[in-house]
Amino acid sequence: MIDLYRENVSEKFWQFERKPDAQLMTRAVQLALPSLGFESGAQTEFDVLLNTLGEARFGDDHWQLSLPKRVYYTLKPFIPRKLIQVLRQLYSGDVKQVHTPNWPIDDRFVLFRMEVLRQLLSLSGGQAVQYRQLWPEGRRFSFVLTHDIETAAGQAYVREIADLEEGLGFRSAYNFVLERYALDFSLMEELRERGFEVGCHGVKHDGKLFSSQEEFSRRAAIINQKTKQYQMRGFRAPLTHRNPVWMQSLEIDYDESFFDTDPFEPIPGGAMSIWPYFLGRFVELPYTLVQDFSLTNILGETTPLIWMEKVDFLRKYRGMALLNSHPDYLKSPITYKVYADFLAEMKKSADYWHALPGDVATWWKYRAGAEYQQSLATAALQDGQLVI
Repeated sequence: MIDLYRENVSEKFWQFERKPDAQLMTRAVQLALPSLGFESGAQTEFDVLLNTLGEARFGDDHWQLSLPKRVYYTLKPFIPRKLIQVLRQLYSGDVKQVHTPNWPIDDRFVLFRMEVLRQLLSLSGGQAVQYRQLWPEGRRFSFVLTHDIETAAGQAYVREIADLEEGLGFRSAYNFVLERYALDFSLMEELRERGFEVGCHGVKHDGKLFSSQEEFSRRAAIINQKTKQYQMRGFRAPLTHRNPVWMQSLEIDYDESFFDTDPFEPIPGGAMSIWPYFLGRFVELPYTLVQDFSLTNILGETTPLIWMEKVDFLRKYRGMALLNSHPDYLKSPITYKVYADFLAEMKKSADYWHALPGDVATWWKYRAGAEYQQSLATAALQDGQLVI
């Protein structure tokens, strides 16, 4: 399990121009641990990564659905879609009260990353250090749009959403379910020709992908075969059910099944990262903005205010603003308006790198590689405070 996350230690994350002294680096990490709520000296950074990116802080059975949820997904094909939405609203109303302290912003891992850098400068007596810039062209943060197409009705509405985005100068990725509805291959080709991206959203969308390792392996073979056939580089698991170990059998460039913080999903929690990270054989692109259904149907929001407030946080710490929305839900006039208003607000800024998820994954690999030749960024101490 540790091997899945070891490429994300602080030294490799920051990619310093000059390799820091190993003892100083270790000490800086130890001194930064309290920002996560851990006692100084109590854990190694590998333990930190397991508890954050690996979500081990939630226990050994975190990736397993509870019995009531397993029963629910067995019965779900026979439950009317409207009733499913009501049940989600009732369930989410309870969990929201429990998790709100670390939602919609969980800054603990972010502050840990920053504190490691601050401690390293303080211990070395330096005032500034150079690291590989997090985003191309010195952009402050990245902005990524993705969509999961759950049903045939959602697939039929894709062009409406693509037209909205293209009209404002944006492009996004659309993830298709492989065997739930008849795939519109002409739509896929059209999206690619218009500069959008096409990805995979599982095989059936029935909540059973991770029901057992045997079933996952069977479906993973289908995913691997068809993602190659349909030229899909990326994947997001239906319902964000996930298991980082099992998912290593997926032959993908990047995954989007994890998130920084989300109490509303069937497996709630979060990896706490607002940046991409390496998850074994692929790059993980966690979504960092609350999903559209949760925003409008569960929370009852009629404006993109929560999205924009989170974007301000992501901008401050040079993170990745990645949104997952659904053509199925964007058909709602309220949800469509909130999404359109959000895009219009984002259009007013020019300090982010707007990119497709495949491009972000490619960039993250390039940034970590020896061939990197982009300019450097500077982190400095000003009156003891870190400025990046």
